[in-house]
Amino acid sequence: MSLASHLLDELAARSMTLATCESLTGGLIGATITSVPGASRVYRGGLVTYASDLKTSLVGVDGDHVAKYGVINSYTAQQMAEGAAKLCGADACVAVTGVAGPDPQDGSAPGSVWVGYVVPGKTDAVLLSLNGTREEIRDQTVEAALKTLLQALATS
Repeated sequence: MSLASHLLDELAARSMTLATCESLTGGLIGATITSVPGASRVYRGGLVTYASDLKTSLVGVDGDHVAKYGVINSYTAQQMAEGAAKLCGADACVAVTGVAGPDPQDGSAPGSVWVGYVVPGKTDAVLLSLNGTREEIRDQTVEAALKTLLQALATS
C-alpha cells in the first residue's frame, strides 16, 4: 500500500478531511494524493504558494515575519498549514516550504525543507535536511510530508 493510500485510509477512518499547501513541490503532494482512487472521500484540495508573496496573500503567513526571516522556517510552514486548512475547510493539512536547489534561498541550503502540519489539537513543523538533485529533493519532500502527517495522526 502506498503512503498516500495509507494516509487517506487513516483520515477516512477518523472521518477527517485533508488539505495541502505546497511551495518547492509545486503540487506534487496533491498529485500524489489524488493519484489514489477514491481520494475525493478525504482530500479537499490544496494551494501551491510557490512565490513568497503568495504565502502571505493567499494563506495568511505573517508578512512582517517573512520580511525579517524569509519563508524557509518553522513558523512559515505552520502558518501555511493553518491557513490552507482554514481556506479549504479541512481537519488536517500538510505544508512544505524549502529549497530544492540548485541555489540557496533566504540563507538556506538546497535540501533544507520544513514540513508543517495541522491535526486536531496540534500544529507543528519538522526540519528536513535532504540530499540529492532538485528532483530527488522534491520527491523526498513528498514522501516525508506524507510520513510526517501519518505520524502526527498516530500521536493525536
